[in-house]
Amino acid sequence: MPRLIGALQTTQAEQTTTFNSSGTLTTQPQTSSLLYVIVAGGGAGGGGIGGGGGAGGYRSSVPGESSGGGASAETAAPVNGNSPYPVVVGAGGTKGAAEQTKGSPGNDSSVASVTSAGGGVGGSSAVQNSNPPGAGDPGGSGGGGFLGQSPGPGTSNQGFAGGVGGELSPAVTYGSGGGGGASETGQGYTPSTPPSGPYAHDGGDGIASSITGSSVTRGGGGGGGMYLTRPGNIQGQGGSGGGGNGNPAPGLPGPGSSGDAGSANTGGGGGGGSGNQGLGGNGGSGVVIVKEPFVATSVWDMRTVYRLVKAGTWSN
Repeated sequence: MPRLIGALQTTQAEQTTTFNSSGTLTTQPQTSSLLYVIVAGGGAGGGGIGGGGGAGGYRSSVPGESSGGGASAETAAPVNGNSPYPVVVGAGGTKGAAEQTKGSPGNDSSVASVTSAGGGVGGSSAVQNSNPPGAGDPGGSGGGGFLGQSPGPGTSNQGFAGGVGGELSPAVTYGSGGGGGASETGQGYTPSTPPSGPYAHDGGDGIASSITGSSVTRGGGGGGGMYLTRPGNIQGQGGSGGGGNGNPAPGLPGPGSSGDAGSANTGGGGGGGSGNQGLGGNGGSGVVIVKEPFVATSVWDMRTVYRLVKAGTWSN
């Protein structure tokens, strides 16, 4: 007698979807969980020798990869098949309109009840700062501190703190702290006698992910701003993964120079402004990437099914 088989399921192909702006994800019929990389918008850099903006919070459930703040990959997000899920992609923070006007933090990104927090604003001399004037703000990753001020902390399992700002005196020697990145703290001032570099402080690096099939780094912090250009170390570099540079000051007297914006759809923090009147850079927008797993066809040998049914142990 020939062996009989019966197919109980159909096959569902793996599908990866990237959202560079907000929208709706409609899951495939047999999807029960999502792998994801969710990056929030980066914070704006501070103005006037400003700290770098913090990267947007970084969360990942891709096996073998990392979430921000030194965390391992999270568990996949449970979902229902053939169902709509709102996707929010956070915008980057907006720089202040003037040196004394504080910029804004990055906006949150989310899907399927998983949310990444927007990056913190870099510290500046802005009197409107909600922290002590000049301190970096908290966020997914924290903003770098202004001269003589502390950085903002990052969010647990999403990003790191910004870097400490340099001394107020002599201000010509040091720059403000770099913004925190997804994979490391922003570079900051370390006291030394006699004074030594680095004088400009880099943003923290982001994290690489291959969820789309190609390795892409996201979540870099913004570089800190300088008061005066220093030979051999002219600017705070943005962290890998879209962080904006804190551009060098042109020298005094002068209007200063604005920090670079964080790169779009990376959650990179904006660079800090340099000189007396340099503005911070805008933060980069975030991104949401989801992967629905492959579902294989299940095939049963009918003789095995009969034996299990007879034994009372079959469950379909």
